[in-house]
Amino acid sequence: MEEKYMKRALELAKLGEGFVNPNPLVGAVIVREGKIIGEGYHEFFGGPHAEINAFNNATEDVKGAHMYVTLEPCSHYGKTPPCASSIIEKGISKVIIAMKDPNPVVSGRGIDLLKSKGIEVQVGVLEQESKTLNEVFIKYITTKLPYCILKTATTLDGKIATATGDSKWITGEKSREYVHQVRNKISGIMVGVETVIKDNPSLTTRLKDRKGRNPIRIIVDSKGRIPLESKLLKEEGKTIIATTENISSDKCFKLEELGAEIIVTPLKNNRVDLKYLMKELGERRIDSILLEGGGTLNYSALKEGVVDKVMAFIAPKIIGGSSSKTSVEGDGIELMKDSIKLKNISLQRFDDDFLIEGYLR
Repeated sequence: MEEKYMKRALELAKLGEGFVNPNPLVGAVIVREGKIIGEGYHEFFGGPHAEINAFNNATEDVKGAHMYVTLEPCSHYGKTPPCASSIIEKGISKVIIAMKDPNPVVSGRGIDLLKSKGIEVQVGVLEQESKTLNEVFIKYITTKLPYCILKTATTLDGKIATATGDSKWITGEKSREYVHQVRNKISGIMVGVETVIKDNPSLTTRLKDRKGRNPIRIIVDSKGRIPLESKLLKEEGKTIIATTENISSDKCFKLEELGAEIIVTPLKNNRVDLKYLMKELGERRIDSILLEGGGTLNYSALKEGVVDKVMAFIAPKIIGGSSSKTSVEGDGIELMKDSIKLKNISLQRFDDDFLIEGYLR
């Protein structure tokens, strides 16, 4: 029964995807004698937390009831009052928690406060599921660095385009729709300037059933080669150009006139320093990035160790061509034993396409 109600709390938490960044996804369920009498989730950044929404939605007095919550209730004042205090005031008799708050500054304090007031506390119900749901938050709150997902789409023979450069479309409609759902959840989308020059993408979120939330567009452009007429410079939302001292002051001025923000990083191998860039993006409250780069940027990101997760779509198509581009290029790995390995692999199917997901070891 405990897992049943916690699963419901996790379902509720997911409803906040794309709206609460950089806060965590949290759901709460209030139960009395096997009946749900209140439920809620963290709906938007700065809004009431899941526990408060569950109280507000309760159909009867919650005194003596049990609360199931996916993350340890907060015990400090932030944008809202502490939820642990509200739980105490409302007379909840037991709190079942999926996971402790990973924030080292506050972890365990909410639990200790509840216990000090005589409330029974149980921790660890569907803990791994909660950690997976909040993998972005866990990385960001403990390191202040964005969680980076490298997304690729290749043919069966590992190509991202034909020898002539044609790449529309490698994967099917369902795969592309899923990518837009992912875009809707994350804070930033990153590509290299070569992608902008070649494809002139909008880098927006397009969903069939509702308006998408556009992530911040981040263009890695070491020399300031991005065309001023690029679509993404005209789209609604924010664009960041990550560059180096090799960009001209005139180009910087023109890009800023178009509304772009410029981040100048140190040179590393005559390119943008990706580790420095990630730190700068984290300071701007960008907690997650979908990296949709070409082979050169993807290799650099993997080599620099900034990638946390890989989403690799594979379409059952073969195009061949020794000059056809692949998803990871650069200098490459010399020995197979030194290859970059993934763990915790999962597999999904979208019509004829397959999606392999895994985490960097």
